[in-house]
Amino acid sequence: QVQLVESGGGLVQAGGSLRLSCAISGRASSAYAMGWFRQAPGKEREFVASITWSGRGTYYADSVKGRFTVSRENAKNTVYLQMNSLKPEDTAVYYCAAGSTSWDSQGYNYWGQGTQVTVSS
Repeated sequence: QVQLVESGGGLVQAGGSLRLSCAISGRASSAYAMGWFRQAPGKEREFVASITWSGRGTYYADSVKGRFTVSRENAKNTVYLQMNSLKPEDTAVYYCAAGSTSWDSQGYNYWGQGTQVTVSS
């Protein structure tokens, strides 16, 4: 089993930055490809970014490309999502997930509980 705990969410003004963290614990913690998803009220969960287990491969949704950066520190069993130039439309609950780099949430085996990000205009 793998446990994921997100942190770092909060309220920020448009144009600001936040860094989300996802702490991974359990079996073979650093061996998983990881993804970030988000879900806004009344909308479906959508892919944000993902990273291979080595960290050498990263993938982004077009809506966040150039503003968000996904990274990981396997020695700390932690994955990060650095979010810059935030927009009100980035407001959502952000989830980390383990097991894939896919844009499709079905490809992931484990999910965190989510952290709220609110961007005010």
